[in-house]
Amino acid sequence: MRHPSTAAIRLADYRPADFLIDSVELDFRLHPTNTRVVARLALRRNPAGDPRAPLALDGDDLSLLGVRLDGATLGPGEFEATPDRLTLANVPDSPFTLDIETELNPSGNTQLSGLYRSGSAYCTQCEAEGFRRITYFLDRPDVLSVYATRIEAEKSEAPILLSNGNPVEQGDIDGTDRHYAIWRDPFRKPSYLFALVGGDLGVVRDKFTTMSGRVVDLAIYVEHGKEPRAGYAMDALKRSMRWDEEKFGREYDLDVFNIVAVSDFNMGAM
Repeated sequence: MRHPSTAAIRLADYRPADFLIDSVELDFRLHPTNTRVVARLALRRNPAGDPRAPLALDGDDLSLLGVRLDGATLGPGEFEATPDRLTLANVPDSPFTLDIETELNPSGNTQLSGLYRSGSAYCTQCEAEGFRRITYFLDRPDVLSVYATRIEAEKSEAPILLSNGNPVEQGDIDGTDRHYAIWRDPFRKPSYLFALVGGDLGVVRDKFTTMSGRVVDLAIYVEHGKEPRAGYAMDALKRSMRWDEEKFGREYDLDVFNIVAVSDFNMGAM
């Protein structure tokens, strides 16, 4: 989100990012006030960028717990961190991994940007620059990455755990009331398209058969008691998917299509 003191950004001033992020692995341990996020970024220098530039990642009101470069824990003198920026002056010229652990307070996030709570549900809003409120990142639309997301939460609090892509694994954590779900999105996307939802929600389900015969599972998640309002939305979704096929020959390319509608959201849709 643009702060009042932020200078205007002009197209004429654009230059490519100095680094690229090929893949992102996120591990969320959801808690109302102390959510832990571990982000593993696979980075490399951008051939179109400045070969001498330090790695400077965007943040917004973040609390940093630790940083590891290629598995080695970095000490305070090996990076500079503020709530709004993480800078590493010395990184390898070859591809490397960076692990960043942050702590978030979803219940105290009243901006409805990044990870926040809507009632008892955990939700994210990352457009346009909300992902930097979750972890330090190159939070710009021309940096495209493949995402894998693991979400862990109390099963009684958040029986539904959703993110981008296809669900690949889920299960209980032995000896606890907690469970987890893992999602993988095989298609590169910018960080502003990242989404996560965890909570106790009602759901309306259906299926859609694509023009090649694949069956896609459809679901619309809403607050309990609002399921009857989702009927038209499901019909509109199916008609939209068919329209894309008939007008553009474009078939939906994931195994599931999920929509979440909650009361607290700072944009019309995401």
